[in-house]
Amino acid sequence: MHIPDDPAYYEKFYFTPGDLGFRAFDTRAGRIGTLICWDQWYPEGARLTALRGASVLFYPTAIGWHPYEKEQWGAAQRDAWRTIQRAHAIANGTYVAVVNRVGHEKLPPPAGAPESPGIEFWGSSFIADPFGVVVAEASTDREEILLGEIDLSRIEEVRRNWPFLRDRRVDAYQGLAKRFLDDEKQ
Repeated sequence: MHIPDDPAYYEKFYFTPGDLGFRAFDTRAGRIGTLICWDQWYPEGARLTALRGASVLFYPTAIGWHPYEKEQWGAAQRDAWRTIQRAHAIANGTYVAVVNRVGHEKLPPPAGAPESPGIEFWGSSFIADPFGVVVAEASTDREEILLGEIDLSRIEEVRRNWPFLRDRRVDAYQGLAKRFLDDEKQ
């Protein structure tokens, strides 16, 4: 749904934003929702998918560092990524399964530049439970299959004690459909 415009990955030039909304699907294992890459930063997508009954939100992504920013910003960037995923799990009382690439991808240099440093992907795929606890995590440096057990009854338990979906003030959210709010009407 959301298309990034990242250095070296100018996806807005070759992808079109989705137009099907945030959906959930029945599977043999339960109802799931898939939000892709840049969608991971938007709480509205996670909420809408959870409201459609998803027990697990899947986030396949390709996120990492540009090597020149890793030393200064790397730890904070990776922590923000983990935090937002765990927050989706907590705020919606769902499991979240985050799938990320590993390795370093060199890219062709931009016009006139001698070389491109590419991007170093974080790996670290993980599964968080409805309380945001990481129940399984993959490594940072190799491809692997991550398995983690989920207990669908945990969703009801957490939602009963932290009833964020129940206690929403839907009468007070009119501004969410606007890009910016007019200060005079706040």
